[in-house]
Amino acid sequence: MALSSKSEAISSRNFFYLLKLFVMFQKKQITEQQALSKLTGLCARAEHCSGEMLDKMRQWGVDEEAQARIMEYLTKNKFVDDERFARFFINDKIKYNGWGRRKIEQALWMKHIDRTVYDPIFDEVDTEEYLAQLRPIIKQKLKTTKANSDYERSMKVIKYAMSRGFEIDLIRKCIDNAELLDETY
Repeated sequence: MALSSKSEAISSRNFFYLLKLFVMFQKKQITEQQALSKLTGLCARAEHCSGEMLDKMRQWGVDEEAQARIMEYLTKNKFVDDERFARFFINDKIKYNGWGRRKIEQALWMKHIDRTVYDPIFDEVDTEEYLAQLRPIIKQKLKTTKANSDYERSMKVIKYAMSRGFEIDLIRKCIDNAELLDETY
């Protein structure tokens, strides 16, 4: 009896997988011109990277040769520029999301942006910009973190700041300064 329920579970999983594949292949493939039109409109409204455009074309079922022609057109006419995208992405994530370098690097990696494109942009970012974002985050987290000792509290805050993508040397600097400020008042 247990064997049949296990095989039923496997077969239902296979059923949903096959159903997903069926639905995916039933989608009407779009032509090269339609894909180009959609992508140029998309790029005109917001900044996108080449990885996102390739993913869209794969979802739409555009063949590889057409993808190459479309990407050539988009880059030649400056609809897509990975360096420009990375510059805006890094700036926005630091200023508006309060992310550190490591988290931004991971997000860019997931968007298939080459490291040679974004490393020089990170080099232009001043350490003070990261600290300006990190100080209030650490100050707030130190206030709200409950722990049995200062060491435990610091470790919890360090773990939190690292999850936001900040580097350990910046975190240590901010925590030490924040603890000094707390002791003086």
